[in-house]
Parts: sequence; C-alpha cells; structure tokens
Amino acid sequence: MKILVTGGLGYIGSHTVVQLLQNNYEVIIIDNLSNSSFTTLEGICSITNKSPKFSRLDLRNPLKVQQFFDEHPDIQGVIHFAASKAVGESVEKPLLYYENNLNTLVFLLQEMRRRNLNNFIFSSSCTVYGQADLLPIGENAPVKTAESPYGNTKQIGEEIIKDFSKSENQFKAIALRYFNPIGAHPSARIGELPMGVPQNLVPFITQTAIGKREKLSVFGDDYDTADGTAIRDYIHVMDLAEAHMVALERLIKGKQAKNYEVFNIGTGKGSSVMEVIRVFEKVTGQALNYVLTSRRPGDVEAAFADTKKANQELGWKAKHSLEEALTSAWAWEKRLAEAEKNEI
Repeated sequence: MKILVTGGLGYIGSHTVVQLLQNNYEVIIIDNLSNSSFTTLEGICSITNKSPKFSRLDLRNPLKVQQFFDEHPDIQGVIHFAASKAVGESVEKPLLYYENNLNTLVFLLQEMRRRNLNNFIFSSSCTVYGQADLLPIGENAPVKTAESPYGNTKQIGEEIIKDFSKSENQFKAIALRYFNPIGAHPSARIGELPMGVPQNLVPFITQTAIGKREKLSVFGDDYDTADGTAIRDYIHVMDLAEAHMVALERLIKGKQAKNYEVFNIGTGKGSSVMEVIRVFEKVTGQALNYVLTSRRPGDVEAAFADTKKANQELGWKAKHSLEEALTSAWAWEKRLAEAEKNEI
C-alpha cells in the first residue's frame, strides 16, 4: 500500500515514516523543508534500508497539489503532519499559521475527494482543549476557546474534517490529539531538529546541556501546581509513531466505529517542567543551567491525557518511560554535536 505522509521529514513525520517502512508500507513524503532538513531522509534510509519517495512541495499551492496527485494516482492513504506548530510563534504570526495550517488541509481534502481517496489521519493536538476543567483530559472534554492561533488552527482543522466526513459517506478520518512528543529514534539517526531557537522544552534542555544555549528559561513558576511549573504529558515519539500506524490500519481494515473519530495520544501521566529537568539531570549526569522567568503567552497550566479510549478502541498504549525518552533525546543531541564537529 502506498501512503502519503505530508511533513514526513519533520519530527513526528519522520519517525512515523520509519514505522510504516518497517511494516512494509510504501511511503511517499511531501515536505517543503521550511522546518525540517533533507538530512532526515538519509537517517530514515539508514534505519530502514529503504528509500521512500520524496517530493519537495509547498502544499499552499493548490495547482502543485493537484499535479502531485495526478502523478501519483495509486496513493491509498494520507497522514497529514505538514503544519507550523510553535505556540509562541503563532501568537506573533497568526496569519502565517492560518494560511499554512488551514489552506493546506483544504487543498489536500479537495484532491482526495476528486480521486475518491478515503483514508485520512490528521495530526491534531491537545491544545484544542485549552485549559481543561478536569484532569486527565478525555476526548469528550469541551473544546474551549483556543489559547493560541496554533491551537485554533487545530480546532478549525478538526471541524473542517468533521464537516467533510458528514458530506462524504465513504471518507474515513481519524484525528490524533497528541500531547507533548519528546525523544528520538533509539538509533539516534533521527530526532527533533528545531530550526533556530527551540520552542519546545526538551530540545532546549538538550541544547543547553550540550552548550549550544547559555541557559534554559523555565516559563512560569507561579502556576497552581506542586512546584509552580506547568504540567504536561510527555510521550515518546516512538510511541506516537506507532499510534499513527495503528490508526491507519484501523481505517484500512474498516474497524472504525464511525467515519470520523478522535483519539487522545499520551501517557496519561503529567510531569512538571522542573520534574523533567530533574529526570534529565539524573539519567544523563548533566547539570542544567536554568532560570525561572515569566509565563509565556498561550501556555496552559496543566494538561495530561485520559488514554482509555485509545487503549481500548485503538488497541494502542504508550510503552516508553520519561527516562527512556530523555535518554534518547540526549543521545540524539550528542550525535548532532558530533556531526557538526566533523563538518568543521
């Protein structure tokens, strides 16, 4: 089966591509390389000993999208990752986020409708819940007013897919609302590769530990949590990649309960920022230089998943610990540093 993975050289996309290739799917990747690197393709090939097809394409161009599908009429499923994803940046550049995250989705779905292509997985986010009233957060929790333009694009994206699913009886879609992906492939050949200053906690931790960053800023120490820092559900990217493959197989085998479904993908456990810092220091032996600073716009206080639905209906469960994820993230950071040293 040929599966299109948009944003397939990005962080989560690349790990999902590896998972698909290792389970004998044929994969074609679209990526515009705006927040990814072509070297990731080399990592995918070295891990799997397979070479997925790659198309450098900007999905914001509907004619290019149409041309792509004309050239690849045998695609049987789409996993859609391609999107801008930094909460802070979305507050500063909302129009970029609405253009990049919503137009691309519409153009993809238009081509899928034209070609009767019906299996679709959407990369969504726990940000759709905003600051939830109850923890852990279940799929039936109310979708509140988004705390950021990024979160709003995920809410609107889900609404677009839901409405499209109602209008097209044959169309089948699953939105995976994932919590906070961290870690890297155990080979340390692919991992999170932020362009410029990292927007996420763990790459900022590893870059500080390796000496790329002078210090780590902890955004907010006055939240109503045990240590005052924000709480998140940190899930190993390998578990997340497996969830995409399991969801794809659910669609292909016709096991879905209805033609649009939503699943939380997380560990079900919340960890504070300070807890992550302490665990990182423990598993790596690296002391971190960090400073406490003011809250960041768009951030919520606490979010962690109720995973019962994914565990029971998808038959998926997170297997990797926070310690394993942070150990793999550090191995990946050290490999990057070694590669940079060899280039000098």
